[in-house]
Amino acid sequence: MYLEAKTADEALAATRVSRWRLYVARYWLIALGLFFACCVGSAGLPASVSLLTVDDAIGPATADYIIRGIARAEKDGQQLVILKLDTPGGLDVSMRSIVKAILGSPVPIATFVAPGGARAASAGTYILYASHIAAMAPGTNLGAATPVQLGGNEPRDPDKSDNRGTGKPDPNADKKAAGGNEPASPMMRKQVNDAVAYIRGLAQMRGRNAEWAERAVRDGVSLPAEEAVKLRVVDYVAEDVPALLARLDGKEVTAGGQTRTLHTAGASVIDAQPDWRIKILSTITNPSIALLLLTLGVYGIIFELMSPGSGVPGVVGTLLLLIGLYALQLLPVNYAGLALILLGLSFMVAEAFLPSFGVIGAGGIGAFVVGALLLIDTDVPGYGIPFTVIASIAVISALALAGIATLAVKTRRLSAPRNPDRIVGSVAEVIDADAAANEAWAQVHGEIWRVVSSVPLHRSQKVRVVARAGLTLEVVPAGHHEKGE
Repeated sequence: MYLEAKTADEALAATRVSRWRLYVARYWLIALGLFFACCVGSAGLPASVSLLTVDDAIGPATADYIIRGIARAEKDGQQLVILKLDTPGGLDVSMRSIVKAILGSPVPIATFVAPGGARAASAGTYILYASHIAAMAPGTNLGAATPVQLGGNEPRDPDKSDNRGTGKPDPNADKKAAGGNEPASPMMRKQVNDAVAYIRGLAQMRGRNAEWAERAVRDGVSLPAEEAVKLRVVDYVAEDVPALLARLDGKEVTAGGQTRTLHTAGASVIDAQPDWRIKILSTITNPSIALLLLTLGVYGIIFELMSPGSGVPGVVGTLLLLIGLYALQLLPVNYAGLALILLGLSFMVAEAFLPSFGVIGAGGIGAFVVGALLLIDTDVPGYGIPFTVIASIAVISALALAGIATLAVKTRRLSAPRNPDRIVGSVAEVIDADAAANEAWAQVHGEIWRVVSSVPLHRSQKVRVVARAGLTLEVVPAGHHEKGE
């Protein structure tokens, strides 16, 4: 009986183990089926597309935004980066950094001048030529790629050139060059020739119209979207980003030495907006903001030196000064202008300490204004300092100097009389008191005196001077009548 019971229990246990193994096998088969279904479903979806948007002048912040966006697209395995562009131009250094990132990108870059009414002028034209795919929305334009420098001469007068924007060679071009339409400055000739060679190289690399690219640099010509397609300057005209993706579906593009086929129909578009770092960098690299940061930083440090101990003006001023100098380091700065600004600020501060009757302060304001006008060594659109900003800072500084001078005059008028004995009878205010020693410090006629009293004194109490013994005054609470009155 015992053996039969044991055998039945073993059989029941074996049956339970078999059922458990069967359930586990079923669950594994279901999980594997779901896994393979997900893989097949995801394999059928096209890779995503990254969208970068630039609608301002090309500068350090823009370059950082585009370079980081391209690197992120490569890391995330995206098939295409669309650079939606609307710019009046920008800084040459930033533009070249963007072009280098585009040329070295393993992910194809499609620059799309949009929306309607947008433009890819100056630096934007170079970026468009460097991109693997160039497209424009109706009602947009590109061109005017002549290098610009403060005080430079225009290479040619576009209004006097023939066949503007047609891409056809001007039969009288040599005569015009001989007649004086070439840049008069040797430096400008070098810059123009360098820019021509640069954009022609980009055009030849991408198979675009190199002759028109040269005219965009030498003559500053521009093209609308429809004519740009006809002249092989750009590849497509599309209404918006979805329309552009539909046009690009199935197109073969060579990027990073590899040829790949785009599958953009139905691809998800990831809008990569600038993060907080890019926004801060864009703000501080605004020339007006950089000038304001520099000015406030210097004033903060000066206020800390004038009234040491508080710490707040010194700390805030140092931070603002460092941020302002960092921003100026990223911009094309004329160091003579920067030196004049610092000299002007120094003169305005010196006016607060030296009795020059406004001569040093006026010279400081003049030096500041001239330095601010010369500070940014380019007249690229978006990178000049408006004269209203300069004038506002100068007027505020002048008002501050006038306020300091007014306080100095009032303090001089409130100074102690020439006869020290006439201080007796004056009313003073206690600014610090020691109740145990029956002595305190009080302000009398703008001066700090050591005072003693027969009764305890407290801070902010009004007292009357009744006697003077050397550098110590004997006082009583105001309203008491003692000796010396």
